[in-house]
Amino acid sequence: GIIRTALPNMDREAKEEYHVVIQAKDMGGHMGGLSGTTKVTITLTDVNDNPPKFPQSVYQMSVSEAAVPGEEVGRVKAKDPDIGENGLVAYSIIDGDGMDMFEITTDYETQEGVVKLKKLLDYETKKSYSLKVEAANVHIDPKFISNGPFKDTVTVKISVEDADEPPVFLKPSYVFEVQENAASGTVVGKVHAKDPDAANSAIRYSIDRHTDLERYFSINAEDGNIKAIKALDREEMAWHNISVFAVEVHKQHQEAKVPVAIKVVDVNDNAPKFAAAYEAFVCENARSNQQFITISADDKDDSANGPRFIFSLPPEIIHNPNFTLRDNRDNTASVLVRREGFSRQKQDLYLLPIVISDGGAPPLSSTNTLTIRVCGCDSNGSLLSCNAEAYILNAGLSTGALIAILACIVILLVIVVLFVTLKRQKKEPLIVFEEEDVRENIITYDDEGGGEEDTEAFDIATLQNPDGINGFIPRKDIKPEYQYMPRPGLRPAPNSVDVDDFINTRIQEADNDPTAPPYDSIQIYGYEGRGSVAGSLSSLESATTDSDLDYDYLQNWGPRFKKLADLYGSKDTFDDDS
Repeated sequence: GIIRTALPNMDREAKEEYHVVIQAKDMGGHMGGLSGTTKVTITLTDVNDNPPKFPQSVYQMSVSEAAVPGEEVGRVKAKDPDIGENGLVAYSIIDGDGMDMFEITTDYETQEGVVKLKKLLDYETKKSYSLKVEAANVHIDPKFISNGPFKDTVTVKISVEDADEPPVFLKPSYVFEVQENAASGTVVGKVHAKDPDAANSAIRYSIDRHTDLERYFSINAEDGNIKAIKALDREEMAWHNISVFAVEVHKQHQEAKVPVAIKVVDVNDNAPKFAAAYEAFVCENARSNQQFITISADDKDDSANGPRFIFSLPPEIIHNPNFTLRDNRDNTASVLVRREGFSRQKQDLYLLPIVISDGGAPPLSSTNTLTIRVCGCDSNGSLLSCNAEAYILNAGLSTGALIAILACIVILLVIVVLFVTLKRQKKEPLIVFEEEDVRENIITYDDEGGGEEDTEAFDIATLQNPDGINGFIPRKDIKPEYQYMPRPGLRPAPNSVDVDDFINTRIQEADNDPTAPPYDSIQIYGYEGRGSVAGSLSSLESATTDSDLDYDYLQNWGPRFKKLADLYGSKDTFDDDS
C-alpha cells in the first residue's frame, strides 16, 4: 500500500491538499473476494520556490518639510505566495537621491516595508526625492536557486510639502568684538535671518531684554545691526551674552532666537598701583644698601596692557639721600637703605614716592607713596619699638602715669555731672502753704508713696485740724465773718446768643465771690462719732440751742432757701410768721 506521486512538479500554491480513496481486496482480487476502502488526505508542504513580487512598479508618497526625523512617510509591500519562513521578506533602499534623507524598516507582522524620515527636509532646497527599494527573501532553498532571483525592486517617489516655518539665522551663534570705552553708536556686528518659506517674508529683529538688563546694546529692527549705546568697561564685564529675536513681519508667531556673544576688547585705561597698602619699617641701626621691603603692583587691564611693570623714583628725588629703589624685573621692586643710621628723635616717618609704569600702548603710570617708619631694633635686626615718644617721656611722666591722671580727671567730671543732674531732678514740696490757708490748693501725686512712714511726698500736717485742737471749730456752712463785695462781671446783653461767654462770665463771678456758698475749703475729718475733737458734723441741733449767730441773711437767698431761713431765722421773724 505505497502511495506515490503520479505527476512531477506539483505546486502547493496551486493546490495544497488531495483526497484519495484506497481499496483493499482479499482472494488476490478474484471474484468472490471481499474488499474495504479508506479515505486518505495528502497535504503538500511548502518550499521556497517563489520570489517576492511588488504588485506595482511605482509608489507615490508625500511628507511635510516640518516633519521630524523618525516620522513615518509611507509603506510598501511585496507579495510572496510562500508561507512561514519561506515567505519572509526584508526591505532595503539600494539607490536613489533620497538615500541620505530616508530609511526603510521591515514590519514582520504585516510583511511591509516602512519608509521613515531620516533627516530634516527643506522644501525650498529640494521638493522631491526618488528611492529604489528592494524586497528579498530572507531564507533561500538551494534546491530551487535556479528559480531565482528571489527578490524584486520598486521605485518610491516622495514629494516634500511646503510648511510655514520660522525665520532661520545664517549662523547658529554669533561672536563679535568691541573696544571698551567705545563711543555711543559704535557698530558691534550684524546678524542676519531669512524666511525659508517661498513667500520670503520680511524679518524684524529685536534684543531679548532679559539678557541685556542694563541696555548696553541696541539693534536695528530692519537690518540687524547691533550697536553699543553705553560705554563698556572690560574691567567691569569682559563678555556680554545677549539673545536676538527674528520674527516675520506678517506672522508674529513665527520667530527664531540666536545667541550673540560680545567680547569687550581691553584698552590701556588703568594705571598700575601697589598690590597692597604697604608700610615699611627700617631700623635705626640699618646698614647701607640693606633691603628692608619688596613691593609689587597690580593692573586691572588685560595682560597685554599690564605687566611687565617698571618701578622707579620720581626724577626730583632720584638722588634721595635716605633710600634707593631697585627694579627686580619680575614685576617687583626692592627698597634699600642708602645711608647708615637713623634717629627717631629727629624723624620717625618717611614718605617715599614710587612711580610704576605698565607695558601698555601707550603706557600708563602712577605715583604711589610708601610709608616708612623708623624703629628701634636689637643687634639681630628684630623690631623692639617704633614709638618716637619713648625717648621724650623718660624726662617726664611715663605713659602709664599720664593714663592714670587722665582717668582720674574723667572720673571727677563724671561725678560732678551726676551730682548736678541729681540736684536738678530733686522735687519741690507738693503742698505749698500760703499764710496757713490750705484752701484752693490742688495736691498732685505723680509717684507711688512709701506708706505711712513716707513723709517726703506730702505734709502730714494737712491731715490734722490744728483749729480743733485749740478748741475752735470753724463752721463751714455759715457765712464767713468777713464779706467781700462780689466783683462786677461782664454781663452779656439779654439778647446775646453767645452762650459760651455767658457761662464763662458766671463761672468767673462764682470763683471771685467768697461770700457765695458753697465755700471753697478742705474738709478735714480726722475722727467719727461723738467725742471727736471735730465735734458734730450737723448743724441741725443749733435750731434748739441758743446761738448768737445771725441767720437773717438767708432771707435774701430766695425762695429756695426759705425753709432754712424759717428754721434759722430770728425769733421775732419766727413769731411773726406764726
